[in-house]
Amino acid sequence: MGRYVVRRLLQMVPVFIGSTFLIFFMVYALGDPVAALFGDKAPDPATAARIRRELYLDEPLWKQYGHYMGQILSGDFGTAFNGQPVTELMGDAFPVTLRLTLVAILFEIVIGITLGVLSGLRRGRSADTTVLLLTLIVVSIPTFVSGYVLQYLFGVKWGIVPPSVSPEAPFDELLLPGIVLALTSLAYVTRLSRTSIAENSRADYVRTAVAKGLPRRRVVTRHLLRNSLIPVVTFIGTDIGALMGGAIVTERIFNIHGVGFQLYQGILRQNSPTVVGFVTILVIVFLLANLFVDLLYAVLDPRIRYA
Repeated sequence: MGRYVVRRLLQMVPVFIGSTFLIFFMVYALGDPVAALFGDKAPDPATAARIRRELYLDEPLWKQYGHYMGQILSGDFGTAFNGQPVTELMGDAFPVTLRLTLVAILFEIVIGITLGVLSGLRRGRSADTTVLLLTLIVVSIPTFVSGYVLQYLFGVKWGIVPPSVSPEAPFDELLLPGIVLALTSLAYVTRLSRTSIAENSRADYVRTAVAKGLPRRRVVTRHLLRNSLIPVVTFIGTDIGALMGGAIVTERIFNIHGVGFQLYQGILRQNSPTVVGFVTILVIVFLLANLFVDLLYAVLDPRIRYA
């Protein structure tokens, strides 16, 4: 197992370099950070040249990227255009988005897998048809529509929850945004669980367990569910990074100052250091989540072994 982890970590290095270079290229090579810094006002040529020299923008792109990677290795992600270090923005934004993502993932796991199991065990019945229709409706509705509708109903009309989240973003205020963020993924988790349960319920090992007289609950939880969760775990693992980076709409609706909010502000204002720094951390989160999912396979299926 240890050798496998080391090998996977080494494999992540070229993936990380390739991903971050592509992000760096799209942000810096396809735009002008100095022009974005001055906005509508044209900068003085001498001032613009000095800023480009200070930011290494007068160097070839590969040298700019090498300097940026050297800064990252020393823990320096640069400075935003407002003069605030990007690491300070990360320190404020990432804990909020991590809590929001945790709430969304919990909804996916608890509600999605439960509905998927119940639907898969009753394949072809009315409960199965109802779940499939509901998940299809959820997938068809854009996040900004479901977000504003739920915000109006639960926050404005009925007053059950605050319509916007306070700067501290406690867990109780993140329940509704977490549901909104998780809705589409929850529908996919439900359908994946349902399909996997329905297929594996006809497998030989399930019939053997039933023939041995094992209780139905033990057959479902110890045998059927564990072998059926592998595709679901794969989806949830890859969805962690997608939820953190894709929370822009949800965080805008509920006024959450997290990663999505900072990325939106960075893109809107062409704040290159902020965009590149935040996306770099999201790449790391995505790679580590995939490694965790691969290691979890061996826990779910004892037949899987890593050399």
